[in-house]
Amino acid sequence: MFGQNLFCFETGGINRLENTAPERVFHYFEAISAIPRGSGNTKAVSDYCVGFAKEHGLEVFQDALNNIIIKKKASKGFENHAPVILQGHLDMVCEKEAELDFDFFRDGLKLHLDGGLLSAEGTTLGADDGIAVAMILAVLEDDNLSHPPLEAVFTVDEETGMDGAEALDVSLLSGSTLINLDSGEEGVLTVGCAGGAKVDMFLPLKKEKCCFGCKKISVSGLCGGHSGIDINKGRLNADKLLATLLSIFPFEFRLVSICGGFKDNVIPNACECVIAVNGDPSKTAAEFLKKSFVETDSGLKITVEDAETQESCFDLESTKKAVDFLNALPCGVASMSADMQGLVQSSSNVGILKADENGVVCVMSVRSSVAAEKQQLLDKIEGEAKRFGAELKTHGHYPAWEYRKDSRLRETMVSVFKKLYGKEPKVETVHAGLECGLFSKRFKNFDAVSMGPDMWDIHTVNERLSVSSTERTYTYLCNCLKEL
Repeated sequence: MFGQNLFCFETGGINRLENTAPERVFHYFEAISAIPRGSGNTKAVSDYCVGFAKEHGLEVFQDALNNIIIKKKASKGFENHAPVILQGHLDMVCEKEAELDFDFFRDGLKLHLDGGLLSAEGTTLGADDGIAVAMILAVLEDDNLSHPPLEAVFTVDEETGMDGAEALDVSLLSGSTLINLDSGEEGVLTVGCAGGAKVDMFLPLKKEKCCFGCKKISVSGLCGGHSGIDINKGRLNADKLLATLLSIFPFEFRLVSICGGFKDNVIPNACECVIAVNGDPSKTAAEFLKKSFVETDSGLKITVEDAETQESCFDLESTKKAVDFLNALPCGVASMSADMQGLVQSSSNVGILKADENGVVCVMSVRSSVAAEKQQLLDKIEGEAKRFGAELKTHGHYPAWEYRKDSRLRETMVSVFKKLYGKEPKVETVHAGLECGLFSKRFKNFDAVSMGPDMWDIHTVNERLSVSSTERTYTYLCNCLKEL
C-alpha cells in the first residue's frame, strides 16, 4: 500500500551549480546528489521527493519499496488531453576510485564542473539517472509550462534488477503514454531495448595448508563501462583478463584470494588476486602485457608484488578448476542484430568476482533483445556451471521492450525535434535494459520513448554529463509536452 511520508531531506551546503542553466534542473540535481542513493539505499531520496510534492501542493504516493508517484493537473487549455507519464529511477551505481575514502551510505557526491562537463570527484556521478529526476522535478515545479496532466514516476533499484518498476502499482496511473528519461545521448530517441537477467554462481573449492610464499597480481587501469551500451566497444574485462593470465603461468601455484568488480552490469576495470607460488610470475605478466591490448585500454597495468604469506590456500585441483571455470564463462558480444546494423543482439558480462573461505563467487549479467537467445545464453552458462560443479541461481529477469510500429508519441517527438533543430533525431533500439520493457507488459496501448542528454562513461568513476546538452534536452522535453 502507498502511504505518505512527511520527511524532507535537507541538503545544506553551497550551491556549486547555482548559475548553471537550466538553473532549476541543476538545483535539483545538486540536491539529490547530496543524498546517498545507491541501489537498496533509496529511502532518503524517496522521502525528499515526497517532501517536494507536499511543498508544491501535488498529489503524491510512496510505496513500501520507496517508489514515488507524483501527479500534477494539466495546465490551462490542456485539461482534456490524455495524461503523460514522465519516468526515471532514483538509484545510482556506486563506484569509486580504489584509494578514495568515501562511504556511499554516508557521503554526498562532490560535484565538479569543468569546461561544461559535470562529474564527481573520484566517484560515479549518478547522472544515470539523477538528471532525469532533476528534470522531472523542474517540470513539476514550473507553473508557467504548458502540458497535459502529468504523472511523474520515480522507481528504485533499477540498477540491480528493476525491482521497483516490477513492483510498482500501475493501477494508480491513468496514462499509457510514457517518456522515459534514462537514455544518455542527445538527439537519439530510443524506442526498444534488450531484456536481461542476472546469474549468481558459487564454485565450491577445497583448501590446504599454504606451503609457498605469496604474490599479489593486480590488473588495473582499464576503461570499464556499462555492460550493455559499451559491450561492443572491445573494452577488456579485468576479471576475464586476470583469469587468462593465470591460465598461462608455466609453474605451479595455488589461488589464495581473488576480487574484481562490484556490479554485474559494469565491465570491471580492475581485478586482483593473491597466489601461493613456486616461481616468479613477473616475467610471464610482463610478456602478457606486451600483447595488443592498448587499442581500447591503453591504461592497462599488470603489477606483481610480494604479499603476506597465508596459512591456507585453495589446493592445486581447486585452483585449476577455478581458473578453467572463469575462462570458460562466455563474456562479451554473443551475437549482432541481423535487422539493425551495429546493434548488439545478445551479450553477457562477468561483473563480480570474489573468493570466500569455501570457494569463488561469480555474478554475471545476460542481455538479449530476442527471448530465445537470452535463454540460450543462460543455458550455456548453466552448462558450464554444471560441468565444473558450481551452484547457480538466475534471477532479476526483465523483458525486452519491442519496437512499436504505430506510435503517436514517437511521431510527435520527431516532429518537435525537427522544428527545434532543423534535422531529424536518430530513432533506435538499444542493447541495455530500460524499465520501459517492464511497463510495456503492464499497460494497455503502451506508447513510450526514452531520451536523455549526452553523458559518457556511466557506471564508472569517469562518468560525465554535458551541461549544454542537458539544457537543450530540457528545452526539448518542455516543447514536447506542449504538443501532447
